[in-house]
Amino acid sequence: MMNVADYSRIEKAIVFLDRNYQEQPSLDEVAKAAGLSPFHFQRLFRRWAGISPKRFLQFLTAEHARALLEQSRPLLEAAFEAGLSGTGRLHDLMVSIHAATPGEIKSRGEGMHIAYGTHATRFGECLVATTARGVCWLSFDEHEEALGELQKRWPKARLVATQSQTRALVERIFAADKPVDLHLRGTNFQIRVWEALLRIPVGHVTTYEEVAEQVCTARATRAVASAVGANPVSWVIPCHRVIRKTGALGGYRWGLPRKQAMLAWESAAAL
Repeated sequence: MMNVADYSRIEKAIVFLDRNYQEQPSLDEVAKAAGLSPFHFQRLFRRWAGISPKRFLQFLTAEHARALLEQSRPLLEAAFEAGLSGTGRLHDLMVSIHAATPGEIKSRGEGMHIAYGTHATRFGECLVATTARGVCWLSFDEHEEALGELQKRWPKARLVATQSQTRALVERIFAADKPVDLHLRGTNFQIRVWEALLRIPVGHVTTYEEVAEQVCTARATRAVASAVGANPVSWVIPCHRVIRKTGALGGYRWGLPRKQAMLAWESAAAL
C-alpha cells in the first residue's frame, strides 16, 4: 500500500497533466511539478498506475472520457438486463449492501459500536468505519471533518478507534479479491442508486441520466446526482464512474484530481 506522501505527489502530477495535456509535457516537466527527479517519478508513477506518465496522458483528455462513455452504454445496458456486471471484481457483485433497518434509523445508531481508523491507500489517506454488519463509511476527507460527518450519520453510536481491525479491512477493499459487506443508512431511493453504481463495470463510466433511467425515470437526474453525491463509501460504491453526458468528468466529493486518478487507474488496470 502506498503512503500518503506518494499519493500527494501523484495528485500534483495529475493536476499538472490535466492543465497541460494539450502541450504534451515532457517527463522532466511533470516530474518537476511532482517535486521528484524524472527517474524517481517514473518509477513511482509506474508503481502506482502500472503505466507510464506518457500513457497516462491519454486518460485525462475529454476525448478519452467520451470514448469511455461510448463504450459503457451498451455494456451497462447489458449488465442491468442480465442483473450482472460482467466482472467479478470488488465493485460489482462481490459487494453486498445491508440497509439500515427502520429501527436503526429511528434510534440514530443508539447501542451500535462503530470501529474506525485512518489508513494510507493508493488514492491518499482514507477514514474507514465498520459496524458488526459491514462497512458504513469510507472517505478521503480531512480526518476531523470525516469523523464529524460519520458521527452525524450515526449520532448516538459509539465510535471506537481500532486501527488493527480497520487496517485489514482497507487492505481487503483495495486488493479487490474478497467480498465486502456494507451497512448503509439511506433512503430507499439512495440505496437503489448506490446498487446501480455497483453494476457499472470496472474501467467504464456512465451518466447521471442513464443511472436515472435504470433506477426510475430520466427525469430524476437531479435526484440521482444528489444520491450519488451522498454516497458514504467512496471507491467501494464507485460514484467516480458517473460523469456528465457531455463527457466532462464533473465534480467529485473528494476532489476532481482523485476522481481522475481513480478512473485512469481503473482504465489502465482494465487494459
